[in-house]
Amino acid sequence: MARHLVFSALALVGALASAQPVQQVTVTGRIINSPLQVGGFGDIPLAKSPFAASLLSESQLLDAGARNLSDLTKLDAAISDAYNAEGYWQSLTVRGFVIDNRFNYRRDGLPVNAETVLPLDNKSSLELLKGISGIQAGTSAPGGLVNLVVKRPTKNQHSAVIEWREPGSIGTALDLSQRFGKDESLGLRINAAYDALRPQVRNAEGHAYLLAIAGDWRLAPDTLLEAEAETSRQSQPSVPGFSLLGDRLPSAGKIDPRINLNNQPWSLPVVFEGDTASLRLQQRLGNDGRFVAHAMTQRLRTDDRVAFPYGKYDPLTWECNPCDRYAADGTFSYWDFRSENERRSSDALQLELQGQLATGTVSHRLSTGVLFTRFESRFQRQAFNLTGDGRIDGSAVVAPMPQLTDENTNRNERSTEFFVRDAMQLSAQWSLWTGLRHARLQRESVRTDGSRRTDYGQSLTTPWFALAFQATPRTLWYASWGQGMESDVAPNRSRYTNRGEALPALKSRQAELGLKFNGDAWQASAALFDIDRPQAEDIGACGADDSCTRLIDGSSRHRGLEALVSTRLGTRFGTWQLHASGMWLDAQRRGARDAAINGRRPVNVAERTLRLQAAHELAALAGLSLAGSVVHEGDRMAVPDNSVRIPSWTRLDLLARYQHQLGTARLTWRLGIDNATDKRAWKEAPYQFGHAYLFPMAPRTWRVALQAEI
Repeated sequence: MARHLVFSALALVGALASAQPVQQVTVTGRIINSPLQVGGFGDIPLAKSPFAASLLSESQLLDAGARNLSDLTKLDAAISDAYNAEGYWQSLTVRGFVIDNRFNYRRDGLPVNAETVLPLDNKSSLELLKGISGIQAGTSAPGGLVNLVVKRPTKNQHSAVIEWREPGSIGTALDLSQRFGKDESLGLRINAAYDALRPQVRNAEGHAYLLAIAGDWRLAPDTLLEAEAETSRQSQPSVPGFSLLGDRLPSAGKIDPRINLNNQPWSLPVVFEGDTASLRLQQRLGNDGRFVAHAMTQRLRTDDRVAFPYGKYDPLTWECNPCDRYAADGTFSYWDFRSENERRSSDALQLELQGQLATGTVSHRLSTGVLFTRFESRFQRQAFNLTGDGRIDGSAVVAPMPQLTDENTNRNERSTEFFVRDAMQLSAQWSLWTGLRHARLQRESVRTDGSRRTDYGQSLTTPWFALAFQATPRTLWYASWGQGMESDVAPNRSRYTNRGEALPALKSRQAELGLKFNGDAWQASAALFDIDRPQAEDIGACGADDSCTRLIDGSSRHRGLEALVSTRLGTRFGTWQLHASGMWLDAQRRGARDAAINGRRPVNVAERTLRLQAAHELAALAGLSLAGSVVHEGDRMAVPDNSVRIPSWTRLDLLARYQHQLGTARLTWRLGIDNATDKRAWKEAPYQFGHAYLFPMAPRTWRVALQAEI
């Protein structure tokens, strides 16, 4: 009955909607002539920039059925999952490193906290800068930066999307953009979305909504004022992962991927609420200069609640056997976890001056500025109470224990970052790119009962440079080197000998050699990279007072090759678009005091990842495109000692897209089948919270959507 109602609604929208042409199916990852906002070098096209990056448009995300950040893993071989549970915030691995949800995400170029659900309905594109990000971030994990680009007012256009997804999720989105005034100096854009969430996993129903508004005002020919704001909310139970059964990897083919281990009668949804707003002033200075003042504020509220499976513990002695996985008989311990009314606030202000000048025969594209950021988190006491034993089939029922028995940690962070960037054109073919960022940090933390206070300041400087050679108008070679910084402190607990002391700055380094080709019919790129990241570890017994020291203990070194190729070929049967990307990665732990872990591969990191997308626009039926996507992930280690690994897997996704005119309307239909062969596999194996988890691949899922544009 639900399917009939949805298809009837789609038909009604199709009959009433009016639209303008939409692009044909576009495979992702092409090297295009658009600039990358998060790159930091203004309007220089990505094809001529000496760094590796991806730019994913709204149309590409719609074709892929992307509803959240974890869906990006199907579009780029450099991106993989990193503990992506249904109903929870998303985490990504880039070049084998888990990027930090607090420091590696940007929104229109300014820092944003991603410890929440980040809605995509009001985003025009997503940008991924790969590699060391010290040129754009004072502190961040190596791997890359994700930048969400907000939809701004454009020409007068209106669009609506309605989507049904098996077994019963329904999503709707509205996008209205209008310009006003005799010279169209005023613009307004409104985005609204609502999702009734009914995923394949059982007992995980929820809902989400978004309301966003963006406006701009051309105050003068050289002055533009932009403002935008969004509010969003998602309420949905989260879905914990499965785990090893003792020393054994359970068969993915014998476990129902629809089982939700968070299915207790008392389980409550995780609630994410977010409000974000920004104001940006752009002032042109002469022919070549520009001043930009950009401010943003973000307020998050979270109720984090789950019946959480973790190890196997004796309720009387609290001894665990095993501690980091489920028991061999498929049982585990349930913990009643509740951390309600979590509040996170972030503010950022960036002042930037851009311009061009010449020194002799060398021309410069310069930018310099300062970024002020502030972050605060305020939590209540939390529950983390042992409740009883669960079973891997999800059939066990235990009693709740919601008492607030554990303290949480509040944090304050301030930073001031000064930066300068210069793209120097040395000759017709050679260019030198340089950047320097200096960050001054002040960080504090304290438990909610006033204990374990830490307070420290640190200054960090991250240089970056690249040498580029434009061999032909379409071919660019480059070599780059850069640093990134992370900051860590020993917890102020009695077990630590250096409690409350800041560690020396964790200085990552990356060297990269790259090639880009941007032809009319072919685009290709390759990047050979070498990243070395220091590791902060706890050394010692760590079970009694003064038995543990937190210090830098060796590093993780990731060396690899990224490659992609895209083409568009015309035949008498229609046009073909092909895109392939792959990454080969050698990731190892090095220089650790424990020689047994040196040379080991990090947990949840595949040695090879491949993505292949193909689309065919049929000449016999104008407007119809058929597309397929193959996603392949190599095997992954499930535990740090590399004694258990999950097998490699390959998934096939299919898409049919049809565009047609209906009166004054242009409609786009999408029919997709994700995991078309109903492959059963362990999708990822994150080692999270000191515990090995396994997440299954979602079963075959049908989806159908209708988009109408005016």
